[in-house]
Amino acid sequence: MSKQILLIGGMPTAGKSTIAENLSNHLKLPWISTDQIGAILRAVATREKYPKLFTWEDYDGFQYLNEYTPDELAEREFAKSEAVWLGVRKLIKEDHTWNDGFIIEGDDILPRLVAQDFSDVSNVRAVFVGDLDIERIRKVVLTRNFVGGDARSYSDDVKQKEVEWILNYGKKLKNQALKYTMPWVEVDKSEHDLAKVLSALELS
Repeated sequence: MSKQILLIGGMPTAGKSTIAENLSNHLKLPWISTDQIGAILRAVATREKYPKLFTWEDYDGFQYLNEYTPDELAEREFAKSEAVWLGVRKLIKEDHTWNDGFIIEGDDILPRLVAQDFSDVSNVRAVFVGDLDIERIRKVVLTRNFVGGDARSYSDDVKQKEVEWILNYGKKLKNQALKYTMPWVEVDKSEHDLAKVLSALELS
């Protein structure tokens, strides 16, 4: 069997890391997050040359959420993804460590970028996951913050703004996945999510 490279993109709060870990255990493939790849890039890149890599770096979560609208926050996340994609693409094309393949998960995998660089590469498969249920998004936001700081200390207005930008991002991502005919899986944080992702990837 040829080397398998599986990409799991998706919106924040969708449980991408959990899905990647379960997929890794099921297929016996290692996995890495785009957060890790982004951290490596920021360690060697300069702000002057790659400013979008450092989108979140100069703020704590409260400041970041207050400064931008939900739509602006979503668009800034898409811009950061394009910068991190440079490292993701390099890993996919040049890795010689994981002979059987690997899994990459994270917000920085976008349908447009996968289609642009790997639409004709048969051993690279992508799936995008989302959970557009606003109550489940709110539940995650109340217990975990995605831009630094302790979400429990934020006002209700700030928490609601985080819910709004994540939902905004998820809708935009779903539309992009449909536009580029990439599989989109609606997850519900249940034991059925892995099976749905495997089916979308045409794996068993």
